[in-house]
Amino acid sequence: MRLSTTRRLRRLAVPIVAACTFTGAAAATPAGAASPCAADTTATAGTLCLVNAERTPRGLRPLRLDPRLDRAARRHSRDMVANRYFAHDSRSGARFSARIARTGWMRGRARWRVGENIAWGTGSQAAPRSIVAAWMRSASHRVNILNPRFRVIGIGIARGAPVGAGGATYTTDFGS
Repeated sequence: MRLSTTRRLRRLAVPIVAACTFTGAAAATPAGAASPCAADTTATAGTLCLVNAERTPRGLRPLRLDPRLDRAARRHSRDMVANRYFAHDSRSGARFSARIARTGWMRGRARWRVGENIAWGTGSQAAPRSIVAAWMRSASHRVNILNPRFRVIGIGIARGAPVGAGGATYTTDFGS
């Protein structure tokens, strides 16, 4: 990330978000709806609940946590905070799908589809409700959350932000 971009990101008051989807072969709540998600859960459980609260009213199956996708997501969030960058690709240039493949998630699957949403925020903007709401306001993030092919998710939340201090950095890895 160029220094000028880093300075610009520090001034933003809303969560910073990015989304990506890749196919291979071999929760905010809907407007006006009450949230079924308890405020006193862990950030991971809250994020999963809020994502599923967006899916189920639309007739989509709720996502379930997958341990391998969880591992890929946690590692990526921690790496972005520790090494002060914000991107789907790792610092070495490896795509997010390669990170997921290293967990063994794709092994034995003839076909697969993966997607990823990332975000970070500080203060109240670092809460799961704010992050999921920001994703739902973004067309590319909403596509991942509402993709009917996705059945599983990994959620990684790291303390800290890629720039500045405090906050939280989120990665959600989706799989079909």
